[in-house]
Amino acid sequence: MIFDGHLDLSMNALEWNRDLRWKVEEIRKSEEGMTDKPDRAKGTVSFPSMREGHVGLCVATQIARFVKPGNNIPGWKSPEQAWAQTQGQLAWYKTMEEAGEMVQICSGNDLEKHLQHWKNPNQSTPIGYILSLEGADSIISMDYLEKAFSCGLRAIGPAHYGPGTYAQGTDSTGGIGNKGRLLLKEMERLGIILDATHLCDESFREALDTFHGPVWASHNNCRKFVPHNRQFSDEQIVELADRGAVIGIALDAWMMVRDWVRGKSDPKEMGVSLKLMINNIDHICQLTGNSSHAAIGSDLDGAFGTEQCPYDLNTIADLQKVPEMLSEAGYSDSDIQNVLSKNWISFLKKNLPV
Repeated sequence: MIFDGHLDLSMNALEWNRDLRWKVEEIRKSEEGMTDKPDRAKGTVSFPSMREGHVGLCVATQIARFVKPGNNIPGWKSPEQAWAQTQGQLAWYKTMEEAGEMVQICSGNDLEKHLQHWKNPNQSTPIGYILSLEGADSIISMDYLEKAFSCGLRAIGPAHYGPGTYAQGTDSTGGIGNKGRLLLKEMERLGIILDATHLCDESFREALDTFHGPVWASHNNCRKFVPHNRQFSDEQIVELADRGAVIGIALDAWMMVRDWVRGKSDPKEMGVSLKLMINNIDHICQLTGNSSHAAIGSDLDGAFGTEQCPYDLNTIADLQKVPEMLSEAGYSDSDIQNVLSKNWISFLKKNLPV
């Protein structure tokens, strides 16, 4: 079984209007001729493809950015609108649960029960998901954080792209401020996991100094290969490992190879293959001295499709190529199982409520 640490499922269902119960090929065919988004007819994720690839568990997101006047990054004009958007996404997850497609993992008992179901899965076995919030701008106040937790929210990345209410994200600068410290304090009290993904270097530093609860990075690659603030430096990777974190490697091409130009570069011409994922996994393992901290956080269909992911991946089912590639790189069966699922699972067993 594969555990994918980051999938924007509800965003694809609601903003891209994709019925994820369809096969990927059916979704692509339905989008032929559409030009409103760059990845139309190029998606890679659906429930049938996840089951085909034995992706039985994932961290599934809510995402709705609040943008202040003058900020040209796409987003919602008020925190209240952003909150309402995340609640629509939550309603979609709940509807998929009622349809038998998904099951929410809120506790250690939920996790154990789901793992038993996936010992002998079939094409109707529900996919387990841990609910995460990518960017915390939609948390209007700490009362709303309580509401979100009561609905099963178990992880939060305080920032996304640009400046945020609670922290500064990718391509931004600055610390977490008083609001960020309050959010982290309440997250720690509730037992919500801190997702260090997307935090700029200053906010990363302050967040880890402030927060004493469980930390992971759902989808983050290594700065060694692509020198950009979106990636982690070696020092950050080692610090996260010292905190017991797991780091999921993402498959967005611009995070995997230098000099990628969105909308122009071609994955095959740029050499973007799953081998680059293996390189990132291996780098984390070599830095930390073991296989306990590297994992998969694909971010597939995170506003990109086959035009901007490894050329040797057609759908998410192709993540099943990773075990053989790790074996060829010299990794043992136990190391491979760690990377595929056991690191995420072990982390959750330690940090989810019973």
